[in-house]
Amino acid sequence: MDAILELLVELGRPAPANKSEKIRFENMIVAYISNKDKMLLVARQNSKIVGLVSIVLMDRLNQVGKEMYIPELIVSSKYRRRGVGRKLVNQCVKIAKSNNCFRIRLESGYARASSHKFYKKLGFEDYAFTFKKILG
Repeated sequence: MDAILELLVELGRPAPANKSEKIRFENMIVAYISNKDKMLLVARQNSKIVGLVSIVLMDRLNQVGKEMYIPELIVSSKYRRRGVGRKLVNQCVKIAKSNNCFRIRLESGYARASSHKFYKKLGFEDYAFTFKKILG
């Protein structure tokens, strides 16, 4: 769990501030992977977790198949440009096809220009704006 947490923090997610937040995070991961429409794939190098991708298979009202949504895709900065991200995405494609998904969708922040190039190399296209509203 610590390796997963470290990767998410590297992606920009908040780190747990204390022990109870860390336990809550660990429980969230267990609940996440217990859901039949969610998956968490990890990439390992010499038994160390160096990358991860989270997956959500979603029904869409106007489509026959599901959509695969990727909320998180991160490779440790020490292991980038070694094919780790490509292998994770390729595994997502296999899973999407085996689940008859009609597309794979992900989001990437404006500042992640190198990630955008990576996604385009893998056949993704920039097709929509994403809007958010912070609550609380």
